[in-house]
Order: sequence, then C-alpha cells, then structure tokens
Amino acid sequence: MKLIVGLGNPESQYAGTRHNIGFCAVEKLADSFGAKFGKGKGKYLATKITHRREQIIIIKPMTYMNLSGHAVVAAMNFYKIVRNDILVICDDLNLPSGSIRLRAKGSAGGQNGLKHIIESLGSEEFARLRIGIRVDEQPLSSFSSFVLGKFSANEGAVMEKILPVCRDAALDFAINGIEHAMNHYNKPVL
Repeated sequence: MKLIVGLGNPESQYAGTRHNIGFCAVEKLADSFGAKFGKGKGKYLATKITHRREQIIIIKPMTYMNLSGHAVVAAMNFYKIVRNDILVICDDLNLPSGSIRLRAKGSAGGQNGLKHIIESLGSEEFARLRIGIRVDEQPLSSFSSFVLGKFSANEGAVMEKILPVCRDAALDFAINGIEHAMNHYNKPVL
C-alpha cells in the first residue's frame, strides 16, 4: 500500500493558488480513477484507488500547509504505512513553471509543508514530487504573496499540461518505486 499526499491549504480562498498545486495534482489522480475524497481518520481528506493491484491511499491535509506533518503522521498510523511508501506532492518556487522534480529524500528546500513533515517524521527520507511554479528569474518582493497568488491564464495552461504528467509519475512511483519514477520523469516536461 502506498500513500500519496498532495499539499495545499484547505479554505476556498486558496483554490487555484500556486501553493495548492499539490491538491490539484492528487485531485487529477483521483479523478482519473473516478475516486472521490471523503473525511479521513485525522485532519485530512482521503480516497483509495487500486492501480495494477497496488492499493494507493491519496490524501489532502486539512491542517494548512505549515502543519501538514500532523495529517501525514495520522494517515501513516491509520493505514500502517512506512516512510518508503510515501510520496508528497507540492509546489516548488525554486523550479521553473512547467517542470517537475522527483527525489527519494532531501531537505525542505524552503517549502513549509515539507519542513513540517520532516519535523513530524524526524526524517528527510520520504519521496517527493515538486512542481515548479517560478515564472521568471526576477526576484520576488514577497514570496508568500506570490505562492498564495492565483495562477495567471498562461500559468494555468502550463499547469493543465503538467498535472497529467504528475499523475503518471505518482502512479509510476506506486508501482515501480521512486528510482524508476525519477529515471523516467526527471527531465524537461514542456
């Protein structure tokens, strides 16, 4: 059994923001299987799919980004899932829009959801899929207002092309493992 976690913020005011692209990615994954999210056994929404005989739990933490670790730990405990079977999907301001990056482990890289998950698990050793949201090389006056801002029409079109790739990468992770997924999806997407 695998656990795929999409990071975001729960209130409607955050829908369509760059910081919520993790939610969008897991929604795309669930939708492709006709799965609907419902209340989980903790502060998260959850659904379950089966792909090639592998059961996959998909969650969206309802704790807000900075406390995502609480939801991840609750889901891990309820479903008896180990760190090696987790994939966290989140935004990454360090990657250009239109790119994704899979890693088997690593630092938070400034992403507060990942930071809290690392603190909660006491380890950096879990897989993550980062979705690039950086629009250009210009310095930002405010990181928080940028990541909490809505996608422009052009950015939204790019994300619509990226989300199916994220879905496929997450399914590859679930079936073949993080190394295989990294070898197949860590390349320019657009």
